[in-house]
Amino acid sequence: MKNLFFLLTFIFALPLFAQESNVKSVNVNGEGIVKVVPDQVIIKSRIEHEGSSATEVKKENDAAVNKIIKYLKAQGIDEKNIKTDYINLDKRIDYQTKAETYVANQAISIHLQDITQYETIMKGLLENGLNRIDGIQFKSSKMENFEKEARKKAVLAAKEKAQQLVEPLGQKLGNAISISESNSNIGQPMYRMQMDAMSTESMETMAPGEMEVKVNVNISFQLF
Repeated sequence: MKNLFFLLTFIFALPLFAQESNVKSVNVNGEGIVKVVPDQVIIKSRIEHEGSSATEVKKENDAAVNKIIKYLKAQGIDEKNIKTDYINLDKRIDYQTKAETYVANQAISIHLQDITQYETIMKGLLENGLNRIDGIQFKSSKMENFEKEARKKAVLAAKEKAQQLVEPLGQKLGNAISISESNSNIGQPMYRMQMDAMSTESMETMAPGEMEVKVNVNISFQLF
């Protein structure tokens, strides 16, 4: 009796399964891009010293770090925007001369919430003992709003594309069946720099320009 019940249930459900599997749809992708003028910047810096004594090298590096942090605080940079990324003390061996040296370095991320401070801070960092810049990253304080705008543009672009595809066929779009986001670029590029190619003048003249907030979506629309 139980088996008969399951058999009848399956038979009556078949038309529903068939109806769902026969839904006609069109699949499209859309891209939304928003141009953004950055108003913040993150400086990825590193203080590094090398010498024959591990103790002296570490002491020298710590002194330089303390001097730089003191300078940043004097410029009004909040302590929460000065972040130590890592601290290393390594031994290096020259396998030709067998000479041993020690390298101490400390990486610090400096978040400037006011991009107009960039030139002054960069000059001061170099004058206060900073000897490596690993990268400059421009940001916006309104990134979340720009991301929403880019997503909206991507969805509308996908809908417009779908309409262009089906209109010549005399068909109409229905509701969206599925929506997914892919290949979005909402992170900001990192501009890498080499200390041997840098000068105070080059630091001051770097222009942030515009950033792109890019979002891609895939949407499946029902067809009628």
